[in-house]
Amino acid sequence: MKTVNEMKLSFISKSANESFARSAVAAFLLPLDPTVAEIADVKTAVSEAVTNAVVHAYPDTFGTVTIEAKLTDKGRAVIKIRDRGVGIPDIKQAMEPLYTTSADERAGLGFAVMQSFMDSVKVRSTVGKGTTVTLEKNFIRAYGQK
Repeated sequence: MKTVNEMKLSFISKSANESFARSAVAAFLLPLDPTVAEIADVKTAVSEAVTNAVVHAYPDTFGTVTIEAKLTDKGRAVIKIRDRGVGIPDIKQAMEPLYTTSADERAGLGFAVMQSFMDSVKVRSTVGKGTTVTLEKNFIRAYGQK
């Protein structure tokens, strides 16, 4: 697969920037000719990944969240959401539905939601160095493919 377009966006880990991140990624995907439902799916998954970075990566401070996205000639979108926060000690446990490290009333469904809306969700994390969530989705109508 050949990359036909790519973008990079960084912002402060404030919850007010979650909607900005969703909208920016949605606009970037438009050349793939997504359906309204597909755009909603991606926006939801991106929102969950950004929320995780805002809430968990920088619990007592603000940091930077970076989104890198690329579109391929085969109609695939690859979206990476990265932080340089505290990291995840046990990725497998963190991806379990209902698991949360948050003291407030969070549901612990972020990764499960991402997985339900995307074709692939991969998580890499190093304690003390941050986390990268890679979301992938195929858009079969893109570039003349059926």
